[in-house]
Amino acid sequence: MNAIKRTLGFILSHPLGKKHPVKAIWRFVWWQVQSRLSKSKFIVKPFIGDVRFYAAKRLSGITGNIYTGLHEFHDMAFLLHFLKPGDTFFDIGANVGSYTLLASGITKANSVTLEPVKATFDILSRNIMLNNLQDKVKLINAGAGAAAGMIKFSADEDTGNHVVSEDETGKKTVEVPLITIDSLPDEYQPMLIKIDVEGFETEVLKGMTTILDSPALKAIIIELNGSGARYGFKDIDIHNLLLSKSFNAYYYDPFKRQLKSAPSYGTHNTIYCRDLSFVRDRVENAGAFKIMGESI
Repeated sequence: MNAIKRTLGFILSHPLGKKHPVKAIWRFVWWQVQSRLSKSKFIVKPFIGDVRFYAAKRLSGITGNIYTGLHEFHDMAFLLHFLKPGDTFFDIGANVGSYTLLASGITKANSVTLEPVKATFDILSRNIMLNNLQDKVKLINAGAGAAAGMIKFSADEDTGNHVVSEDETGKKTVEVPLITIDSLPDEYQPMLIKIDVEGFETEVLKGMTTILDSPALKAIIIELNGSGARYGFKDIDIHNLLLSKSFNAYYYDPFKRQLKSAPSYGTHNTIYCRDLSFVRDRVENAGAFKIMGESI
């Protein structure tokens, strides 16, 4: 019951859920019924345009899109308005691939997509094949860190899977490979990077100093919600690092196509941009997409 209350709270506070509450709640009810009645574990669902995905119970990284169209509305809409065909997008901590599907399936950008947990990676791979995006997406079954090696990951927490800290015991874990982002081939020059690694962002950034300095990189969507404390990391240190690289934090209003300066990072994802005139020109002049009956 508490899980249902949390989900309904998410739906009714979501920008599109608030605009279309009846439609959003109907989507939620439909999914609850369908996922229980279906004989198949995975159900194919439409996303945006011709893009589809495999959904299943407890895959919150994808089912949120069923209820509200775009689970992480501001950040996903920013990606859709910012990227263009021929750009490169890095999806670090992809889960089952919502952002990659939008980047390569809708904007037609190329994606380099990392997901360390094999069971999750297998669903991600199926989503890419479902949409025939193999030529646009480079899939890597690994995590990202400050140095190459192996590390223990939680294995059964869906979007909450993370590098297991020394203080965590009793968890189901798997060993996964780590790579550095700077070790990727030079041909991959990202325009946009999304980093969602449940508190391990500091280590990811340590392993991508060359990419951070690349003039091709214009924006980063990064999760800063205090979860780095489990490893002794502070979000303010990441914020200050990005400021030192000429990035600044912004709010994005997809309805108005406006980037507004933020005093600091948020409580979930934060969008950091540099070369603001370039970024603003991109989002202001991008084509619209339709979701939940809204043209955005």
